[in-house]
Amino acid sequence: MGEKVVAGRFDLSDRQRYRDKLRKCLAGLERLLAEKRFDRPKNLMGLEIELNLAGADGMPRMLNAQVLERIASRDFQTELAMFNLEVNIAPHRLGGQVFDQLAEELRTSLAYAHRKAGELSAGIVMIGILPTLGRDDLVSSNLSDVDRYTLLNDQIVAARGEDFVLDIAGVEHLTCTSKSIAPEAACTSVQLHLQVTPARFADVWNAAQAIAAAQVAVGANSPFLFGRELWSESRPPLFQQSTDTRPPELQAQGVRPRTWFGERWITSAYDLFEENLRFFPALLPICDDEDPLRVLDEGGVPSLAELVLHNGTVYRWNRPVYGIADGVPHLRVENRVLPAGPTVTDVIANAAFYYGVIRALAEEQRPVWTRLPFEAAAANFDTACRHGIDARLQWPRRGRYGGVTEVDAATLVRDELLPLAEAGLEAWGVERADRELYLGVIEERCRRRANGASWQSATFHRALEQGLSRDAALAATTRRYCELMHLGEPVHTWPVGLPEAVPLG
Repeated sequence: MGEKVVAGRFDLSDRQRYRDKLRKCLAGLERLLAEKRFDRPKNLMGLEIELNLAGADGMPRMLNAQVLERIASRDFQTELAMFNLEVNIAPHRLGGQVFDQLAEELRTSLAYAHRKAGELSAGIVMIGILPTLGRDDLVSSNLSDVDRYTLLNDQIVAARGEDFVLDIAGVEHLTCTSKSIAPEAACTSVQLHLQVTPARFADVWNAAQAIAAAQVAVGANSPFLFGRELWSESRPPLFQQSTDTRPPELQAQGVRPRTWFGERWITSAYDLFEENLRFFPALLPICDDEDPLRVLDEGGVPSLAELVLHNGTVYRWNRPVYGIADGVPHLRVENRVLPAGPTVTDVIANAAFYYGVIRALAEEQRPVWTRLPFEAAAANFDTACRHGIDARLQWPRRGRYGGVTEVDAATLVRDELLPLAEAGLEAWGVERADRELYLGVIEERCRRRANGASWQSATFHRALEQGLSRDAALAATTRRYCELMHLGEPVHTWPVGLPEAVPLG
């Protein structure tokens, strides 16, 4: 959600001053790129996971401040609403048995957090959208008591000037309104970071955009919102609509939403930062004292604080990130398309697939983005969110004649993208055992056409067939999900339906 800020009021001059400062920051970034001041390759990747808090009944618990106090670890932080947490795993170098190491660290961290939450009759749930969330849970009074969230909410509400409208038509149709951005808190995601050099940034970002739909197809885990069954991955439409600063008139004019897939392939990281300034007004016009150009003139490294803050309020599904480590600037691609969960094994399998595929695609002699129209990649993302593992995607045709054809997502992943992921992970130096274990999870999802979304939907409908009411079926599905999540076997192995011990009421 961006850097820490202190809530306050803005006067009319603040936005102009901030805009001027943003232009200086962009000029500073351009100089850093031209002077080749960025860090050398280190093959570093990072992982963040947003989490839910729920009770033994499967219902959300608004206790993140109390749970965080008990966890007492910098690895865990607040997120937008009181039922949200985020866990951050320290950066790792890609290679060796990195994925097994990540899995072990994540299991240890989540088990500890779950125990601490249990002291308050709550538990940790990794899921894209908690099925038991109701409209009364997602209101401004349940936002975390943190200045930056309050201020962000106030600014987005002011920019929109009217209620937010949620209108998502999927298996069922949801229409409702909200007076705040609180519904966005329902979206709990995995963020995958990869540090890259400026020379490689565009290729990696383009590759990530090209395979975003495939990631969602195999990893979808968010079919329910406010008691309605919607898309296999309902986070993207919910995120866009719940943070949409555009009233209908601006939407009709083609003004871009702040939650955005993008509209073109790029040639430089600069393209994305420049677009963010050109297309999106500031939400948090808070100025730092630093003069980035003077810092550069003096041989230093500017923080580009305003650019970083503004960049954090434009919600691209693949986001550019500027950072400084040990006094040296670096660039990262932040991949934000995946939902949380279902299990640690599933999360790490999704990560292995992503890091392997983008390495292979970024190094192809005829890159996929030279053969796939950007509009097709954007349409693929929408289709995958709607249909998940059953989506049909547009993809470049093999052979000398080229062109684009439509292919079943599971077939595309199994027959074309998984071999690329294997090659990419081998190029990173990841050991065979890691490659086979985690890519094997993706292969089995494709073979069985099963992911978190398909399991949730199938179990919910089985519960309805057993005579449960809709609310009871959602709660029972959530409780069963939590039980299987903590057992830890990947979701494609989960039995569909409820155990006999689950009450029918």
